Amino acid sequence: MALPIAIALAVMAFAWPAGRISPRDVPVGIVGTGPASQHAVEALTRQQPGAFDFRLYPDQQAARSAIRSRDVYGAFAVSGNGITVLKATAASPSVAQLLTDVGQKLADKATQQKAAQQKTAERKAAERKAAERKSGSAHSPAKAHQQAGDGQGAAGADSPVQIVAKSVDVVPVATEDPRGAVFSSSVFPLTICGILIGAFVTMARGLARPRHRVLTLLVSCAVAALGVYLVAQGFLGALPHNHVATWAVLTLDLLSVSATAAGVIRLLGPAGLGLSAALMVFVGNAFSGATSAPEMLPEGADRVGQWLPPGAGAGLLRDTTYFDGHAGTGHLTVLALWTVCGLTAVMCGHWVIRESRGTRAGTPASGELLPALPGAGSGPAVRHHAHARRHDGED
Repeated sequence: MALPIAIALAVMAFAWPAGRISPRDVPVGIVGTGPASQHAVEALTRQQPGAFDFRLYPDQQAARSAIRSRDVYGAFAVSGNGITVLKATAASPSVAQLLTDVGQKLADKATQQKAAQQKTAERKAAERKAAERKSGSAHSPAKAHQQAGDGQGAAGADSPVQIVAKSVDVVPVATEDPRGAVFSSSVFPLTICGILIGAFVTMARGLARPRHRVLTLLVSCAVAALGVYLVAQGFLGALPHNHVATWAVLTLDLLSVSATAAGVIRLLGPAGLGLSAALMVFVGNAFSGATSAPEMLPEGADRVGQWLPPGAGAGLLRDTTYFDGHAGTGHLTVLALWTVCGLTAVMCGHWVIRESRGTRAGTPASGELLPALPGAGSGPAVRHHAHARRHDGED
């Protein structure tokens, strides 16, 4: 009965966020404070309440700087002649596409408003002409000159007005990975690989001492991260910038998962493997937002995902590869905390296990005086030393 429930929960963990993807307080910039920009903000707020968190910038240069610093995902520069959508596909291809679609809708809406204004002007001009003809005042030179001007205005109003939406990719993704599919596909296997490394290091019989386990974890994660980088960048070209820093982030991402898995297995035994997999894969991967953005996930899932290694690792990898590490401090802190806690459990877990085993079995401490056995006479108490065979061979 427990297995079907576990399977249903695993499916729901992945399907629920994917089925509820929608913008929620996505940081977006607005260039300028003129009437056109205010109308754009009002229109977006009315159409999609709570979808965007608007931030004002004086010019496009300031908005571009905010995008490169990871303060906003993009910005709208609205003018009377068109709308410029500043986006960063490297930050999130799905959010960049969303901003492009929103910009086109704003342009279509502005075009409809301009067309309505033109029709209103034409109707008023036609009504004025009809009134002048009826009153017979069209023969005066002044009225004739005014009619000529109205005719030219009406002719100008007949010309179609089209508000154009133009998109500018401020921080594009790699040309070999235009939709970011390789990037997200490279992030997800890191979690499973990290759990496998942690399980192997903990259960390997040849790694008896804790310091040997820690050293093996470090080396294994560094070598595995190098392999991931060679495939993702050397073969597929999806991680084009900051090569050494990117390799270091991949290593830390793997280490945070593997150290946590090794520490939990060290404390709980084989049950720790299942707990690590459930936490990192079914919660961490599902709530990471690597394929979209944390702001596109349901409320609550975005915060949980960013506090787990898969979400923090994907965010830090994106920040390092494309944005020179901007806004990566929080993600780095999360990965470091999980890594330190996991390595501490690996180093000190044998003390906890030994104490718990001694408490459950009621084993007396070494050097404790044991009472004489019945029928053994009245001889002095015998001092026995407990010689329990070490399970792990720690120092």
